[in-house]
Amino acid sequence: MTIIHEEDFIQSIADAFQFISYYHPVDYIKALGKAYEYEQSPAAKEAMTQILVNSRMSAEGHRPICQDTGIAVVFLKVGMNIRWNTSMSVTDMVNEGVRQAYTFPDNVLRASILTDPAGTRKNTKDNTPAVIHTEIVPGNTVEIKVAAKGGGSENKSKFVMLNPSDSLVEWVLKTVPQMGAGWCPPGILGIGIGGTAEKSMLLAKESLMAPIDIHELQARGASNRIEELRLELYKKVNELGIGAQGLGGLTTVLDVKMLDYPTHAASLPVAMIPNCAATRHAHFVLNGSGPANLTPPSLEEWPNITWEMGAQTRRVNLDTVTPEEVAQWQPGERLLLSGHLLTGRDAAHKRIADLFAQKQSLPAGLDFKNRFIYYVGPVDAVRDEVVGPAGPTTATRMDKFTEMMLEKTGIIGMIGKAERGPEAIDAIKKYKAVYLMAVGGAAYLVSKAIRASRVMAFADLGMEAVHEFEVQEMPVTVAVDARGESVHKTGPAEWQAKIGKIPMAAA
Repeated sequence: MTIIHEEDFIQSIADAFQFISYYHPVDYIKALGKAYEYEQSPAAKEAMTQILVNSRMSAEGHRPICQDTGIAVVFLKVGMNIRWNTSMSVTDMVNEGVRQAYTFPDNVLRASILTDPAGTRKNTKDNTPAVIHTEIVPGNTVEIKVAAKGGGSENKSKFVMLNPSDSLVEWVLKTVPQMGAGWCPPGILGIGIGGTAEKSMLLAKESLMAPIDIHELQARGASNRIEELRLELYKKVNELGIGAQGLGGLTTVLDVKMLDYPTHAASLPVAMIPNCAATRHAHFVLNGSGPANLTPPSLEEWPNITWEMGAQTRRVNLDTVTPEEVAQWQPGERLLLSGHLLTGRDAAHKRIADLFAQKQSLPAGLDFKNRFIYYVGPVDAVRDEVVGPAGPTTATRMDKFTEMMLEKTGIIGMIGKAERGPEAIDAIKKYKAVYLMAVGGAAYLVSKAIRASRVMAFADLGMEAVHEFEVQEMPVTVAVDARGESVHKTGPAEWQAKIGKIPMAAA
């Protein structure tokens, strides 16, 4: 009989979450490299370059690919013939492994998990508890799949109860554009079909654990209805022209994964969950011989590309920039920012709004006048770092605060990822401000531009506190200009019109 020892199980979980924090799956790197070679949109190609360079930097430096190091998700298939050598529950062992991984001193990962989600939303400080799915199966091993699921992509999860006669394809093609770019494409769509509402969501999530194999499927052809749907949706979703980071381009998805399950005759439940550019998962099996041995990928797996800003890039001094200068910036223009900027995201914006509602002043020393705010929740620094990986968070979550911030604090610009909604764009246009986009999935690369950091307000919020960063040549793109023109509208529209009308090699 196989005996699984407590220390081996916990160490395997901890090692796996550390491993996936800085190593992309090789299938993802190869698929993104192929998409990079195929891409013809300059903006999308630039975004892919940053993602690939960031990925290699993270692999070399053993630091997180993304500042959002995710919610820990674990799938367990426990053989019925094993025996546990432990006094802990399996759930407690998983959570101990997660705790050790996220607090590992040499590569501290961001703690994002909050208790009392509808109330005080207090951070657990160690990213526990994990979300665990357990299945008891025949056999004498424990098969484990771990994933670190970022909030930006998880927030774009969709579910629908279709009629049996409805078109799943039509629903997906209608829904994907509504998801915006907050899930950081190019990534993978996981789709679950059938069962019940909760079963289809679980199928969609589990489908994302499978390796990318769409090109192999294209080469051999579909052998069943699920494979036909995968091929059809892969083609048609990419023809939407959304592109990398929603900037418009040829590749929005690198694969479409599907799992199905028998369902009621009156039902067609369908769930869709995207995986982002920080796709992170690992699979291993414990057989009683010791902890898992995860093999690092060779650096030769990464494409040999470098990232450089072009000669036409505008260099901006954040300490002297004026509203008049900001008004001259053009949609899609690339900038390098140097100087000082402030940070703040959901919790900080809510606290600022509460202060204004109570007719109170901002904390002493916190002045946003003619400054930029960066929507970010960085990873804690380790070793000689000023700050850990510090990529942008989804800007649309701050849309409801945008008018307040522009009117009451005097900011002239915001930096985040993905598109802005109509409410925010109207406010940006009204106050002649600007919204700049940094690349989601390039957090370690972005952090190298940060030369100093200090907490300015709300220190109790942890990674959501307001910081002041001193940056040097931080790369961004003008996503919404002072006239309210958004590249997240013009870019996909341009490339959707081009697709099918320009000569392209096979994907």
